[in-house]
Amino acid sequence: MAELNTGDGGGGKNGGKVRSKKQSSKVDLTAMVDLAFLLITFFMLTTSLSKPQSMDLSLPDKNPDETKKDETKVDENRTMTVMLKADNKMTYYMGLLEAPKVGPKDIAYGKDGIRRELLKQKQNVLAYSAAKGNPGKGIIVIIKPTKKSNYRNLVDILDEMAITGVDTYAIVPEFTPEETKLAEKN
Repeated sequence: MAELNTGDGGGGKNGGKVRSKKQSSKVDLTAMVDLAFLLITFFMLTTSLSKPQSMDLSLPDKNPDETKKDETKVDENRTMTVMLKADNKMTYYMGLLEAPKVGPKDIAYGKDGIRRELLKQKQNVLAYSAAKGNPGKGIIVIIKPTKKSNYRNLVDILDEMAITGVDTYAIVPEFTPEETKLAEKN
């Protein structure tokens, strides 16, 4: 009779058991490394593109000297006051409220509202300053947010200052009694 080949190569010493070859346990990680580098590159690029933009804002000194309280006199023909009121409403006037040059008028936010008026008044003030012999002096905007106005309105008006190129503006949360009455009137 013929002998059976047991596959052990030794002539059947293992009692007919077949020995299997052990596979190597190496895993190819090339694809995973490529994916990791792609993800790192993607997140680095998106975080550098999505940096928040900020506007420089000059603030007064933290410890003002109470004994030296000088009031700065400003030409009322160059001054525009913008009062931010409740429900996204706004009122502006030029000059002093007791004797305004323009206004007080309610106006809307945006390019057809306050932006157009700021550009118009800026040109008027530049012409007025040039006639007075001070061609470099532009408009001064006083922004007065009421307690009922919201933060978004303040940011919107600061954006309008940047868009229209108004260099001199101040945020003043103090109101005269006449301005308080005007702010409460809707």
